[in-house]
Amino acid sequence: MRLFIAVDLDDAIRERISLFMEGVRPFAPDARWLKPESLHVTLKFIGEQPEAGVQKIKETLTAMVSNPIEIHFRGYGFFPNPKAARVFWIGMEAGPELAALAAAIDDTMPALGIPKEERAFSPHLTLARGLGGSGSPRWRKEDRPNPVFAPLQNRLASLTTAEFGTMTARAFFLYQSQLSPKGSKYTKLARFPFARDSGLATQN
Repeated sequence: MRLFIAVDLDDAIRERISLFMEGVRPFAPDARWLKPESLHVTLKFIGEQPEAGVQKIKETLTAMVSNPIEIHFRGYGFFPNPKAARVFWIGMEAGPELAALAAAIDDTMPALGIPKEERAFSPHLTLARGLGGSGSPRWRKEDRPNPVFAPLQNRLASLTTAEFGTMTARAFFLYQSQLSPKGSKYTKLARFPFARDSGLATQN
């Protein structure tokens, strides 16, 4: 099973981003665009795990504690940079609690045989990827100028900074990712509420 841990979006935020995507998608028709219903804030990518290990991951995540986290979504950009764009993303602003939660989750993973992250936590929403490119935000030696996003970048240069609103995250989720030629399908396996007195996780 291919797994990751993420915060879901409020419906109002998702709708605003969906409308934005509809407006700019024609300027990068060859990019691989995510479906609006699939958007999420990744806290930890786990990768392939045997089904037998899923329960241990759930038990570990149940022990995570955090207060609700306010997240503001605004702006956009490209990884690793605009000149060699592979990923088109929306930015977000959150207090230190979000990074602290991601770090706390990451710290528990080695005990489960899951490697820790090699790079610092960089919260964002991926909207589209260039064909054949990695989703990593880091510069890679094979990165080159990418014409897929050039018309989109020209269009964005004429727009004002986009504001998508603010939400209060009150839970995070363990997801399963299933790959297919039509794109990835994400299924929530368990919900982990942020409230410190919330009790056990909810299985989906």
